[in-house]
Amino acid sequence: MAIAASPSPPSFSPSASFCCSRTDPSCFASFPSISRPYPLTRRIFISSRLNSSIFSAAAGGFGSPDNGDVQYELQHGFSLERRNTGSAVFVTLPLDAVSPAGQVRRRKAMSQSFRALAAAGVEGVVIEVWWGLVETDVPCSYNWKGYLEIVAMARRYGLKVRAVFTFNQNGMGPDDPHWIPLPKWVLEEINKDPDLAYSDRFGRRNMEYITLGCDTFPVLRGRSPIQAYADFMRNFRDTFRPYLGAIVTGIQVGMGPGGELRYPSSPSQKLAWAWRSREVGEFQCYDKYMLASLNACAQNVGMREWGNGGPIGASNLMNNPEQSEFFRGNDGSWNTPYGEFFLRWYSEMLLLHGERLCKEAETIFRGIEVNLSAKLAGIHWHYGTKSHPSELTAGYYNTSIRDGYLPIARMFGRYRFTICCSCFEMKDVAEKQMNPVSSPEGFLRQLLMAARVCDVPLEGENSALGLDDDSFQQVVKMSRVYTDGLEKPSFSFNFVRMDKNMFEYSNWVRFTRFVRQMSDASKLFRAKLDPGSNRGLSSATDITTSRLALVYH
Repeated sequence: MAIAASPSPPSFSPSASFCCSRTDPSCFASFPSISRPYPLTRRIFISSRLNSSIFSAAAGGFGSPDNGDVQYELQHGFSLERRNTGSAVFVTLPLDAVSPAGQVRRRKAMSQSFRALAAAGVEGVVIEVWWGLVETDVPCSYNWKGYLEIVAMARRYGLKVRAVFTFNQNGMGPDDPHWIPLPKWVLEEINKDPDLAYSDRFGRRNMEYITLGCDTFPVLRGRSPIQAYADFMRNFRDTFRPYLGAIVTGIQVGMGPGGELRYPSSPSQKLAWAWRSREVGEFQCYDKYMLASLNACAQNVGMREWGNGGPIGASNLMNNPEQSEFFRGNDGSWNTPYGEFFLRWYSEMLLLHGERLCKEAETIFRGIEVNLSAKLAGIHWHYGTKSHPSELTAGYYNTSIRDGYLPIARMFGRYRFTICCSCFEMKDVAEKQMNPVSSPEGFLRQLLMAARVCDVPLEGENSALGLDDDSFQQVVKMSRVYTDGLEKPSFSFNFVRMDKNMFEYSNWVRFTRFVRQMSDASKLFRAKLDPGSNRGLSSATDITTSRLALVYH
């Protein structure tokens, strides 16, 4: 039964307390456009030894191995100009690039890796800036030391930096080698008021991210969560001001678990394999702040019974949604006036949270040449069903009869934000062999089209660490879905993430080939050798495979 044939659901007014109906777009200010950074010209010397050990595993594990086929040393004056053609490629640094003590880990290996990335034509690096590491013990006391060192290192090698503000935890617990909790003082407040954490219908708390239900309440020692996030961004701006626009050219604002604008319907650790198990997830609306908002909206439409909690009959985690009362086919209660009311409220609360953060970030970085972005989750494992249940529980009101990504793209477009999303390397033909209703390509095409319609730039990412040629070619293919036909396409790609395997010889060759293909490599570099030299470099590939050491002066 189509929604058009259903009785019209009651409308609810934004004036109701806690109610999250969309704000009138006319109240938004007009924001200045954020231009792309200017081309970067660098003067460098090149010293190359194939038998050099600077890229060896002994240097810290980030180096490409030596093959010893050729032994030579090359020194030239070399003018390198980065062209604004094609799509720039960035590389995300390891999760533990900065230690809990605020120190850069494996400093020597990191430096050599930056050299290799610069030689390969990579535009820059992506570094996650963890709230739990920067504002650890005391509110408004920030330690940026390790991140300042990373940015200075990037500048030394001519790389740009994208900073990702991560206001969420990472990992499964203290035994996880990549465990990064929320700040200690935030956890103390959650212990006092457990409803600051999301909760599902079984009362299970999720500590990854503070519930958006309390966005504007002074629950963090006199500050609201939105104020705490804004103070963090403001202090970053003031601390990194000398680098903003020239070196730090992008800032991604974390908006939920995993840094993504979504609810923790499935714990982030499970999302790496949830699409294999077809996990539906749970609606996260049972903390007292979310319930108060839901109850107020239900009363506002005269349906008090709708405000007592989430849908009854929603399938439990990995149950088949087609056998559930709420999610099944055309006749599930998702496709009724009650279902539309709840899903609108749930998704608009998420959208309002994103809008609040966009507004704060745009105000803080106004007038500074940095590109602001936010990330959406790539949830595709029920895309082929009518109700798209795993998207609904995550907060994306996207079904077979409703476009849930267009409103999100419009919101980001109003604030001149770029959308970041993963799944670019995934193929339907492979996923459908394990899950017939999965469609990463279908999901991604819908999101890319919404971004095109709203004139919103895109940042792509890979979901898994895939270094095979098929994965890279799929990234190129899906990027062209967005860029083809646009007069001034704005697309870039974040490769997730740098590790020792990336620099193994065969992987490194494939990666550098991909960088050239994305960046129109035949025009990416322009080398001008000293007139007196009788030796030359044939291409950026020759440089990379020759084990460069770039000595800046």
